[in-house]
Amino acid sequence: MKTFEFKPKLFSLLNNYSKATFMSDLMAGIIVGIVALPLAIAFGIASGVSPEKGIITAIIAGFIISLLGGSRVQIGGPTGAFIVIVYGIIQQYGEKGLIVATILAGIFLILLGLFKLGTIIKFIPYPIVVGFTSGIAVTIFTTQIPDLFGMHLTEAPADFVSKWSAYIHGADTINLWPTLVGVASIAIIALWPRVSRKIPGSLVAIIVMTVAAYLLRQYAGITTIETIGDRFTINPTLPKAAVPEMSWEVIRGLLPAAFTIAILGAIESLLSATVADGVTGDKHNSNQELMAQGVANLVTPLFGGIPATGAIARTMTNINNGGKTPVAGIIHAVVLLLILLFLMPLAQYIPMACLAGVLVVVAYNMSEWRSFRVLMRNPRSDVAVLLVTFLLTVFFDLTIAIEVGILIACLLFMKRVAETTNISVIRDEINPSKETDATLHDESLSIPSGTEVYEIDGPFFFGIANKFEETMAQMGDRPKVRIIRMRKVPFIDSTGIHNLTNLCLLSKKERIQIILSGVNPNVHEALAKAGFYELIGEENICPHIHAAIARAEELLKNTLSNNRRHGTGDRA
Repeated sequence: MKTFEFKPKLFSLLNNYSKATFMSDLMAGIIVGIVALPLAIAFGIASGVSPEKGIITAIIAGFIISLLGGSRVQIGGPTGAFIVIVYGIIQQYGEKGLIVATILAGIFLILLGLFKLGTIIKFIPYPIVVGFTSGIAVTIFTTQIPDLFGMHLTEAPADFVSKWSAYIHGADTINLWPTLVGVASIAIIALWPRVSRKIPGSLVAIIVMTVAAYLLRQYAGITTIETIGDRFTINPTLPKAAVPEMSWEVIRGLLPAAFTIAILGAIESLLSATVADGVTGDKHNSNQELMAQGVANLVTPLFGGIPATGAIARTMTNINNGGKTPVAGIIHAVVLLLILLFLMPLAQYIPMACLAGVLVVVAYNMSEWRSFRVLMRNPRSDVAVLLVTFLLTVFFDLTIAIEVGILIACLLFMKRVAETTNISVIRDEINPSKETDATLHDESLSIPSGTEVYEIDGPFFFGIANKFEETMAQMGDRPKVRIIRMRKVPFIDSTGIHNLTNLCLLSKKERIQIILSGVNPNVHEALAKAGFYELIGEENICPHIHAAIARAEELLKNTLSNNRRHGTGDRA
């Protein structure tokens, strides 16, 4: 087995690094840093922490993911996918609990990379990904309603239904000026691409609305437009690292949330890297990428940061602006650091309604409503998975949604594999032209009287073992020899071995001999380790159908001569 090799993409690309490449990375890094600024602030506030912690996350995690990652152009940082789960953890466990959960998630991600599970993450069904992504989008939109409309609520309910009930009852507190700021922000972001695609609409909206709100407050006396400075005290410095106290009780309580963060981070980062590969023609290293994500989420919370992952929008911005290597991601982190140290005090003038508008657009882009609509036309099983994941995310909890979604995915996978495994019974003759282990010069391969041949086509695992038993039971007769052809069985699990063992024990009582034909090396090894061959004897394990039928004829001949010797005829 090949051991894991720690090979960050950056190190292999530096060998042929040139000045021209650096200039491309420099320009892309500066632009991506500017694009990431409003998003980092918005994601930090929406997650329930102070705005600078969103930027700290983008700086530290963005640097580590680019330094150690397995993708050429991946940009890491806080994303909208984590808002719901992070906010829930802070509400229940506080910021110290979030730090512990993020560190645990980092450990999980490192283990996923070490055990080479990066490729397995990609097999999570698309309906599940769309289901919880759309659910997160609806939840983000819901949480932004008070800031978008400047509402003053007496309570902030946690669940979806109670939130909307509170909004309806608090509709009379809607404030005109924040509403105008929020709606204008959404309009600018939506329409700005017609003017320029180089400069992000979210940045333009924040600059325009911040200036407008400042002027309205200073010269028109309008003080109802709440800003970041009205709600938060901004600390424009990098905090010192601090290791939180960890008790087993806290860790045990946070394990489900940490698992959710890890799975979300793994899916989103690998999805982002895959999308980037499709544009650049490069190929990322999934396991290396998970390792980098893990290290980032292990280190970032020590400085007060929140969970981070690969960000599709920022990664695409990097590509579109000429980013060639992970150096662009490192430069983006440096740009954000300079902004934090020297320009962060200006962030206090940004209106909360404007940030809400930014997040509403983020939620819309996350919603994947077109994909959702298309999936609703798919088979009912896919629609069921989509709706269950979506509704659980919206009405209950993202942790539950992911756990149930993955469970459903596993069950559907096992069901579909079981449906592809066929069991057939052959009694008369075998057509060599349709067989891979019968020679073609034979016109047909006759099956001796008193012999039945069972063909298993597909994996022999717990999902199919009972089906095989049922097929045997339905036959109702008692041949003298049963040949079980396993040439098309790629693997067998413990339940399959158990059922096969029971069949042999039952057949022995009924004086029926079992012969296995065409067992492949993997299945052969599994049966040998389980001591199965001691039950039926090595001589009854045949390499192909010719040898199996010859062995059956030999057994039948011996049985007939023994019966004649004892005068029992064919009654045995």
